[in-house]
Amino acid sequence: MAGRGSRSGSGGRAGAKDAVAAARRPEVRLPPLVAYEGEGLEPDGDYDGVRFEEVDLADAAGPGARFMDCELRGCSLDRTELGRARFLDSVLTGVRGVGTDLAGASLRDVEIVDARLGGVQLHGAVLERVLVRGGKIDYLNLRTARLKDVVFEGCVLSEPDFGQAQLTRVEFRDCVLRRADFTAVRMESVDLRTVAELDIARGVDRLAGAVISPAQLMELAPAFAAQIGVRVEA
Repeated sequence: MAGRGSRSGSGGRAGAKDAVAAARRPEVRLPPLVAYEGEGLEPDGDYDGVRFEEVDLADAAGPGARFMDCELRGCSLDRTELGRARFLDSVLTGVRGVGTDLAGASLRDVEIVDARLGGVQLHGAVLERVLVRGGKIDYLNLRTARLKDVVFEGCVLSEPDFGQAQLTRVEFRDCVLRRADFTAVRMESVDLRTVAELDIARGVDRLAGAVISPAQLMELAPAFAAQIGVRVEA
């Protein structure tokens, strides 16, 4: 009995060591919300328990604003200025827009569902316990951002820029990554195994800390070979 227990314990430790640490997903439970009846946004504004339903926030300026227990549903975010904004325990559903500025923003316990965005500026941002599910985001700028416990699920990311970002417990599940830039990125427990389409434009040499599938390894083999200067000829 002791021998079997010892072997089991050793195997358990090995399994734990080899396993990918799963991201902790947000658990957002919104309280009863009050409908937003204002116009635009206020710099450093404080929005607590507010529902923004189909609100046109194009060209609105709310840098430094704080959104807590809020829902943004079907809102237009074209060129909306939200630099250094804070989103806490909030849900963004069906938001759309081009050129949304969220540079240096903080997102914690946030769900982003079925977004249609382009040119989103999230460089220098901090994302913790964030779920991005469905939708399509083009030219997502996450340079120098810090992502911890973030899940991209069933979405399309076209030419995302993760340059110099730090990714810890980040999962890409059943999503599409096209022309991704991982230049100088730092990864820890990043799960890429179920990515439907994995296309890395730059930074294939920075995948240390990520886990990929055997099929993905075969697809990336030419890029790995080129990175270390190996010629492959028949």
